[in-house]
Amino acid sequence: MEASKVIPLIRIFDEAKAVEFYIDWLGFTIDWTHRFGDNFPLYLQISKNGIVLHLTEHHGDCTPGSKVFIECTGLTEYHQELLEMNYRFNRPGLEDAPWNAKTMEVSDPFGNKLLFNESKG
Repeated sequence: MEASKVIPLIRIFDEAKAVEFYIDWLGFTIDWTHRFGDNFPLYLQISKNGIVLHLTEHHGDCTPGSKVFIECTGLTEYHQELLEMNYRFNRPGLEDAPWNAKTMEVSDPFGNKLLFNESKG
């Protein structure tokens, strides 16, 4: 077996809040959306610089409160961009992790966390 891509699913409960957090603040792009019909749960794919996530309102897809580990580069610059946007619900810090990396963790409005990790060596 050989995997070509892993795409985490993240549980959301409100489309407007998800867009405000993931699109307007974190800078992801909506690639596509799906609903089975009017007044059905939303399922969508978002992406940013090689990161692909699926956001879902479907209650059986995944558990709220999950954490996604994202290996990246340019974390200091991205952190500064986020702070300059002055998002009222989140002001993440940068931390030196014991595994020789710099990290930034953000929590979405639904209790999920994204841990951005940039290895130092």
